[in-house]
Amino acid sequence: MSRLAVVGAGSWGTALAIVLAPRYDTVSLWAREPELVEQINTSRENGVFLAGCRLPDNVTAHHELPPVLQDADVVLGVMPSKFARAVWSGIGGYIHPQTSLVSATKGLEAGTLLRVSEVIAAALAPRFAAKVAVLSGPTFAREVARGEPAALVISSLDAGLAASIQRQFSGPTFRLYTNSDPAGVEIGAALKNVIAIAAGVCAGLGLGSNAIAALITRGLAEISRLAFAMGGQPKTLAGLAGLGDLVLTCTGELSRNRFVGAELAKGRAIGEIVASMKMVAEGVDTTAAALELAARHSVSMPIASQMNRILLGECSPQSALRELMERSLKDE
Repeated sequence: MSRLAVVGAGSWGTALAIVLAPRYDTVSLWAREPELVEQINTSRENGVFLAGCRLPDNVTAHHELPPVLQDADVVLGVMPSKFARAVWSGIGGYIHPQTSLVSATKGLEAGTLLRVSEVIAAALAPRFAAKVAVLSGPTFAREVARGEPAALVISSLDAGLAASIQRQFSGPTFRLYTNSDPAGVEIGAALKNVIAIAAGVCAGLGLGSNAIAALITRGLAEISRLAFAMGGQPKTLAGLAGLGDLVLTCTGELSRNRFVGAELAKGRAIGEIVASMKMVAEGVDTTAAALELAARHSVSMPIASQMNRILLGECSPQSALRELMERSLKDE
């Protein structure tokens, strides 16, 4: 019996449970809320985060970790980054060192500024040295759940682990490429959300294609500078986990972070916007963490800096745009 544990029943966790169900005998999906678990198991869909997408019969939801993790061949973490350490610390007592661990969380841990794979390693260190793979790429949950084609990256320092997950996860509509640069993948995944907020601001201000193209290009430059300073590889940032994910999140109507930026451009306060959303927009918390990392590595990130000022209420979107355009002239 092949068993997959999906820890996190938001839209992305639910979509992954749906698309990966044909590759496993059983899929266990963990949610914190007992009422959500009951609703999923009764109606066979996640009416809160992914309404209208039916879960296969071999997917079962639970609100306690032990039954989800029992005898799991692969544990796939899809919780928001701010909960990652606490949840993975709880996971450690129920899995063995040979269990394959995959993180599909996109963000940075506030305070420590660790990438999520590093958070997992730290959380499990008291019990064993974890080997972790990172799943990332240009994907919207609803499109994946509907069976539309998607291509992603599975990245790990352990080439054997990456290749194993690639074989297990890949299917007719879900294609994985292996990658040996988790630092580049995770920095690209986290920081594209910051640039997507800026893309939403541009859209909310009524700016056209010229501005969005410039933003994506210069945003990629910022992300790449930081990723390279942290050991990331150029090919990673030019690929699915870098440019691909950035383009999708900055242009797609389903982007949560782009939505946040568009609402900011309307004059709404960030607290009000976040409170109105069912799902987490990781870029809101990632922006400050990204700037701390940039300062640590002496990397310039002017777009992220202006987004942080907007989020803090220190300037208007119009003022931030003007300051970006009037910066001192430079080489590309």
